[in-house]
Amino acid sequence: MCGNGQPHLGTGWAATISTTETLIEAAAQGDASGFVCNGADPELRDPADWEGLSAEEPERFAPEYWEQFAALNPQWSINLSLPEDRVAPGVEYPGDVFYRDTDDGLCLVAVAWWTVEGQSER
Repeated sequence: MCGNGQPHLGTGWAATISTTETLIEAAAQGDASGFVCNGADPELRDPADWEGLSAEEPERFAPEYWEQFAALNPQWSINLSLPEDRVAPGVEYPGDVFYRDTDDGLCLVAVAWWTVEGQSER
Protein backbone atom coordinates (compact mmCIF):
# COMPACT_ATOMS: atom_id res chain seq x y z
CA MET A 1 0.00 0.00 0.00
CA CYS A 2 1.12 3.53 -0.68
CA GLY A 3 1.24 6.16 2.02
CA ASN A 4 -2.14 7.37 0.74
CA GLY A 5 -3.79 4.01 1.45
CA GLN A 6 -3.97 3.06 -2.22
CA PRO A 7 -2.51 -0.14 -3.68
CA HIS A 8 1.02 0.38 -4.97
CA LEU A 9 0.70 0.36 -8.76
CA GLY A 10 4.32 1.10 -9.49
CA THR A 11 5.34 4.23 -11.26
CA GLY A 12 4.52 5.15 -14.78
CA TRP A 13 1.77 6.44 -16.96
CA ALA A 14 -1.15 4.38 -15.58
CA ALA A 15 -0.08 4.84 -11.95
CA THR A 16 0.15 8.61 -12.44
CA ILE A 17 -3.40 8.78 -13.83
CA SER A 18 -4.79 6.52 -11.09
CA THR A 19 -3.01 8.41 -8.30
CA THR A 20 -4.22 11.72 -9.73
CA GLU A 21 -7.85 10.60 -9.94
CA THR A 22 -7.66 9.53 -6.29
CA LEU A 23 -5.88 12.77 -5.33
CA ILE A 24 -8.62 14.85 -6.97
CA GLU A 25 -11.32 13.01 -5.01
CA ALA A 26 -9.39 13.38 -1.74
CA ALA A 27 -8.55 17.06 -2.32
CA ALA A 28 -12.21 17.80 -3.10
CA GLN A 29 -12.99 16.35 0.35
CA GLY A 30 -10.20 18.37 2.00
CA ASP A 31 -8.21 15.22 2.71
CA ALA A 32 -5.20 15.25 0.39
CA SER A 33 -2.48 15.37 3.04
CA GLY A 34 -1.78 11.63 2.68
CA PHE A 35 -0.58 12.23 -0.89
CA VAL A 36 2.01 14.87 0.02
CA CYS A 37 5.70 13.93 0.09
CA ASN A 38 7.51 14.31 3.38
CA GLY A 39 8.93 17.82 3.55
CA ALA A 40 6.83 19.10 0.62
CA ASP A 41 4.26 21.87 0.95
CA PRO A 42 2.17 21.97 -2.24
CA GLU A 43 -0.44 24.70 -2.53
CA LEU A 44 -3.73 22.77 -2.27
CA ARG A 45 -6.06 25.73 -1.57
CA ASP A 46 -9.78 25.01 -1.07
CA PRO A 47 -11.54 21.66 -1.59
CA ALA A 48 -14.04 23.32 -3.96
CA ASP A 49 -11.16 24.14 -6.34
CA TRP A 50 -10.70 20.40 -6.99
CA GLU A 51 -14.35 19.49 -7.61
CA GLY A 52 -15.07 17.96 -11.00
CA LEU A 53 -11.47 18.02 -12.24
CA SER A 54 -10.20 15.13 -14.32
CA ALA A 55 -6.74 13.68 -14.87
CA GLU A 56 -5.41 14.10 -18.40
CA GLU A 57 -2.00 13.20 -19.88
CA PRO A 58 0.92 12.36 -17.60
CA GLU A 59 4.48 12.87 -18.73
CA ARG A 60 7.99 12.69 -17.38
CA PHE A 61 8.88 15.91 -15.58
CA ALA A 62 10.47 18.49 -17.91
CA PRO A 63 12.72 20.75 -15.79
CA GLU A 64 13.38 23.07 -18.73
CA TYR A 65 9.65 23.88 -18.86
CA TRP A 66 8.86 23.81 -15.14
CA GLU A 67 11.99 25.51 -13.77
CA GLN A 68 10.16 26.73 -10.66
CA PHE A 69 9.58 23.13 -9.53
CA ALA A 70 12.88 21.51 -10.59
CA ALA A 71 14.44 21.80 -7.11
CA LEU A 72 11.59 19.64 -5.73
CA ASN A 73 12.87 16.70 -7.82
CA PRO A 74 9.55 15.49 -9.30
CA GLN A 75 9.65 12.67 -11.81
CA TRP A 76 6.10 13.04 -13.18
CA SER A 77 3.70 15.80 -14.08
CA ILE A 78 0.10 15.53 -15.20
CA ASN A 79 -2.31 18.18 -16.37
CA LEU A 80 -5.83 18.46 -15.01
CA SER A 81 -8.94 19.40 -16.90
CA LEU A 82 -11.54 21.83 -15.60
CA PRO A 83 -15.17 20.76 -16.19
CA GLU A 84 -17.01 22.81 -18.79
CA ASP A 85 -19.53 24.17 -16.27
CA ARG A 86 -16.69 25.80 -14.31
CA VAL A 87 -14.94 27.42 -17.28
CA ALA A 88 -15.26 31.19 -16.90
CA PRO A 89 -12.78 34.05 -17.20
CA GLY A 90 -10.80 34.53 -14.00
CA VAL A 91 -11.45 31.09 -12.50
CA GLU A 92 -8.31 29.68 -10.88
CA TYR A 93 -7.82 25.92 -10.72
CA PRO A 94 -5.05 23.36 -10.17
CA GLY A 95 -3.90 22.83 -13.75
CA ASP A 96 -0.90 20.55 -13.22
CA VAL A 97 0.34 18.38 -10.36
CA PHE A 98 3.86 17.07 -9.83
CA TYR A 99 4.90 13.78 -8.25
CA ARG A 100 8.06 12.20 -6.96
CA ASP A 101 8.65 8.44 -7.16
CA THR A 102 9.12 6.79 -3.77
CA ASP A 103 9.39 3.20 -2.55
CA ASP A 104 5.70 3.48 -1.60
CA GLY A 105 4.52 4.91 -4.92
CA LEU A 106 3.96 8.48 -6.04
CA CYS A 107 3.76 11.44 -3.68
CA LEU A 108 2.77 15.03 -4.43
CA VAL A 109 5.43 17.75 -4.38
CA ALA A 110 3.75 20.70 -6.14
CA VAL A 111 0.63 22.07 -7.79
CA ALA A 112 0.66 24.64 -10.62
CA TRP A 113 -2.38 26.89 -10.56
CA TRP A 114 -3.89 28.24 -13.76
CA THR A 115 -6.33 31.06 -14.47
CA VAL A 116 -8.97 30.76 -17.19
CA GLU A 117 -8.49 33.62 -19.61
CA GLY A 118 -10.93 35.22 -21.98
CA GLN A 119 -13.83 37.56 -21.90
CA SER A 120 -17.30 36.78 -20.68
CA GLU A 121 -20.23 36.96 -23.07
CA ARG A 122 -22.32 40.13 -22.82
